[in-house]
Amino acid sequence: MTEETSDIVVGRNALRELLKSGRQIDKLLIQSGTREGSVIKLIAKAKDRKIPVTEVSKSKLDEICVRAGCAANSHQGVAAYTAVIEYASLDDLFAEAETRGEKPFFIMADRISDPHNLGALIRCCEGAGAHGIIIPKRGATGVGAAVMKSSAGAAEYLKICRVTNLAETAETLKKRGVWLFACESGGKKYCEADYDLPLCLILGSEGEGVSRLLRDKSDFVISIPMRGAVNSLNVSCAGAVFMYEALRNRQICAASSDT
Repeated sequence: MTEETSDIVVGRNALRELLKSGRQIDKLLIQSGTREGSVIKLIAKAKDRKIPVTEVSKSKLDEICVRAGCAANSHQGVAAYTAVIEYASLDDLFAEAETRGEKPFFIMADRISDPHNLGALIRCCEGAGAHGIIIPKRGATGVGAAVMKSSAGAAEYLKICRVTNLAETAETLKKRGVWLFACESGGKKYCEADYDLPLCLILGSEGEGVSRLLRDKSDFVISIPMRGAVNSLNVSCAGAVFMYEALRNRQICAASSDT
């Protein structure tokens, strides 16, 4: 694996989760003179896995960050060259739900172009117990260094499915018994919906929301009531609201069925 054909991961939290995940790592880079607690732990874990550790200048790390699409000073003194992330298939997401003995709980990210938003959304997905996120190959950001850092390492654990056509994937999900919830204004209040069924929450892009095509294919449209002057939330914030309401609803239903 070479620097040209590998992914770059930056930031201490992202690297900690990367080292725990078992994904192939070619080299760990440490800023010269950086030896405080969390960095020492990263070095120790890297050495346990026989990963080469190299000291480099801050300017070199800044350059690596910029090349990876991150802010120059966002590395926190550490970076790594690692194998390119392996995307999951749609079948992998269904298999994850089956393995956990749960009804499918997927997220579809419609044309999210900001890597920080996608990273934060992935973090929410993993935290809320979603079985995976579906993203498009075109017209949106992929999973690069900025997404990995913004996800705080959650992208190492969540199944990420990258598809050619979201609309066709939506049709496939429906044929396989999954209900589609478009998270968009003008719908039913999110707290009044029933989430205890195989579902996929569709979250739209920062500027345009859920596309008309995906909205038309959805079984339900659910919305967050806005009480202030602004008319919408950041996609990752909105996603967290929808996902944790789905989790809460499912847990209540599961508890009721056990009594």
